[in-house]
Amino acid sequence: MNNPSVLAIILGGGQGTRLAPLTETRSKPAVPIAGKYRLVDIPISNCINSDIKRMFVLTQFNSASLNQHIKNTYHFSYFSNAFVDILAAEQTPDNPTWFQGTADAVRQCMQHFLNHSFDYALILSGDQLYQMNFNEMIDAHIKSGAEISIASLPVTAKEAPEFGILKTNADGFISSFIEKPKAELLPEWTSEVSDDMKQLGRNYLASMGIYIFNKSLLVELMSDKTTKDFGKEIIPQSIHKHKVLSYPYEGYWTDIGNIDSFFEANLELTNAIPQFNLFDNTSKIYTRPRTLPPTKVYGKTVMERSVVAEGCIIQGAEIFNSVIGIRNRIGVNTIITQSYLMGNDYYQDLEEISHNNQHQILNIGIGENCHIHNTIVDKNCRIGNHVTLKGGKHLPDTNTEWYSIKDGIIVVKKGTVLPDGFTVA
Repeated sequence: MNNPSVLAIILGGGQGTRLAPLTETRSKPAVPIAGKYRLVDIPISNCINSDIKRMFVLTQFNSASLNQHIKNTYHFSYFSNAFVDILAAEQTPDNPTWFQGTADAVRQCMQHFLNHSFDYALILSGDQLYQMNFNEMIDAHIKSGAEISIASLPVTAKEAPEFGILKTNADGFISSFIEKPKAELLPEWTSEVSDDMKQLGRNYLASMGIYIFNKSLLVELMSDKTTKDFGKEIIPQSIHKHKVLSYPYEGYWTDIGNIDSFFEANLELTNAIPQFNLFDNTSKIYTRPRTLPPTKVYGKTVMERSVVAEGCIIQGAEIFNSVIGIRNRIGVNTIITQSYLMGNDYYQDLEEISHNNQHQILNIGIGENCHIHNTIVDKNCRIGNHVTLKGGKHLPDTNTEWYSIKDGIIVVKKGTVLPDGFTVA
């Protein structure tokens, strides 16, 4: 099935500097998550699970790997109108510049959207982790007679200054909105929330950056070329002019805005009952179907509270509270704790491994007798033997050719070679 009245628009974000160095060679939606997925798989999967199968992904930075991933992943029947298309920023006589913000990105691509029939535009972020049935939000939008709907999430006073905060009237329509309020303003912005949320101290309603627009209103709003951003301009300006509904959501949701939140979201998946459920029959997360072998574990290996993707070769290691991505090779006596190893894009054959061993060239993967803690290892890295990477708050933020440190988290850059004995601790 396919919902013919809804067109989904997924915003790929800007340069993603807060997620650097993971975004140095790829766009933010293409960043690997949970060992085998990409961030963009989350909103696309939510759409597919809601029978919304016409999607545009808007991007402008480092989009090659994102293009490749979407091309290799999302294939629909030739006899349906379903698609996931990339729209990269392009210069035209009317728009000679890059995307200047979220609203400007939608405006510049309107000509492509209007080639399709739809009544409602569902606008999503490409860098959030959550599972939502959009049909429930669409139904609430239609039944209320809203022109715009915004998904809202209760947050704490500590989190509120990072979001657009809203207040509603008795009918659920938004009566006031402020973008990223200062802490001293927060007492004026508390809202009525459920008892469960009150107990958690979540007394403020935050915009999740998930919007539904009536097509006619979206076309009208996009005709004003002075507005660049939904959160800063379009939404605040629409509150008193149009019917803007708040759609309450109390499930798991996190914004993958920086290295700390990215790292925390991945490690949370190792919990006994994680908040983000990868094992849900009705809310599956789709990604590229790879024909990889099962993971092989041999030697005296100890593993506890970890997520291991397919195609790995693990030899006599100790792995605790970590996410091990596809095609990882981990050597003997190596200890991995509280880390995310993204894995590799390909295998080396036995001939290449033998040649490398004879010529003292490091192979792809993690060597022997290493200790890796509080670290993200990006794809296709070659880490030698006796390498120590121990992240922690004692380490100052830094950026080098081989790795960065942010908030105590070591991030080994994609394709990096770390020689035997290399240490950051």
